[in-house]
Amino acid sequence: MIIAIMSLSLLGLGLGVMLGLAGRYLKVEQDPVVIEIEAMLPGSQCGQCGFPGCAPAAEALAAGTAAVTLCPPGGRLLAGELAAKLGVTADFSGMTDDEPSLAAVLESTCIGCTRCFKVCPTDAIMGAPKQIHTVFKEACTGCKACVEVCPTECLQMHPIKVTLGTWIWPKPALAA
Repeated sequence: MIIAIMSLSLLGLGLGVMLGLAGRYLKVEQDPVVIEIEAMLPGSQCGQCGFPGCAPAAEALAAGTAAVTLCPPGGRLLAGELAAKLGVTADFSGMTDDEPSLAAVLESTCIGCTRCFKVCPTDAIMGAPKQIHTVFKEACTGCKACVEVCPTECLQMHPIKVTLGTWIWPKPALAA
């Protein structure tokens, strides 16, 4: 019994030392600009920018292959901060600051086709084939991907009702 405990302890100690050394010597260094840009992005991994997440979007911004206005959830304020960080000028003519909204299912027309929850980047929609779906408001980012694929138009975007729990201090206007 003692031999088994000793051997498992030595095995754990040896593997721990090996993992520590591997973490120190095999570490992949990242560009500090990419890390700073990724910290500025919302981090919702919604895919509205055309990239699979905020990390690839930050890499594209740092490389100069993406416009600073790529993030719809960030709005004009984030685009202005990214432009200042990267030292480029931003064209805000194509950007709109929409009010925050969440998807909602109109149950009377939902046919349970499952197209909506297949495209939801945050798995905010729950349902099964030929059953009514529902949206988890806590997980919905308002990306509108589900609205675009719904064949019966039962998914609609509704503005977030302002309550004491959902009120957020408004963002300051970007100085032109």
